[in-house]
Amino acid sequence: MTNDQRPMTNDQRLNTESSPSFISPALPPQFMAENPHADRPIRLGIMASGSGSNFEAIAEAISSGQLHAKIQVLIYNNPKAKVLERANRWQVPAVLHNHRDYPSREDLDAKIIETLHEHDVELVVMAGWMRIVTPVLIDAFPNRILNLHPSLLPSFKGGHAVEDAIAAGVKISGCTVHLVAPEVDSGKILMQAAVPVFPNDTRESLHARIQVQEHQIYPLAIAIAAAGIHRRSAR
Repeated sequence: MTNDQRPMTNDQRLNTESSPSFISPALPPQFMAENPHADRPIRLGIMASGSGSNFEAIAEAISSGQLHAKIQVLIYNNPKAKVLERANRWQVPAVLHNHRDYPSREDLDAKIIETLHEHDVELVVMAGWMRIVTPVLIDAFPNRILNLHPSLLPSFKGGHAVEDAIAAGVKISGCTVHLVAPEVDSGKILMQAAVPVFPNDTRESLHARIQVQEHQIYPLAIAIAAAGIHRRSAR
């Protein structure tokens, strides 16, 4: 995705900071911290390519006791990704797998699997991972890979979801956390948040508003996925 650095107007900034939202499904209080099936924190492997704002949101939810989880490792593919600074600050091990060093997506995913296994990861969290993953990775962690997309799927799949929503003239957009499947931006939907689209919205102002909700729903969706994993392992 492109990152236009033009400053937002005062109206756009107000819209970003104060716009209402709708999150579904609604979870009972303390669900994230008191999963009845969990006798230990779920072990996460986070994959990111950019600034890592969702990495930060997840780490903060864990630190505050809201989310019963532990980040085992960060895997990043961009040597200049700012998410590395966040990982260092949270004292999370970070491993660079530069996609340019691998002859194919499958080779990259095979190396990622090695790293995830080395760090004893149970649930893989793609938080701004800007590479298409292959069945090699999906099959290694079936129903255990989450992705976050800046639209209300199944609408506006692909890498230009925010721009596409504005171009289509929709009045409501949002974000989706879903299980990863071979088809891009598909798979079972775990959680969504809806936000309004305003007449003066740009890509930057709408994306900023969506990101506020991304930071809310990703820890919630991780808790939902973790509950399912713990239930299955307890059988």
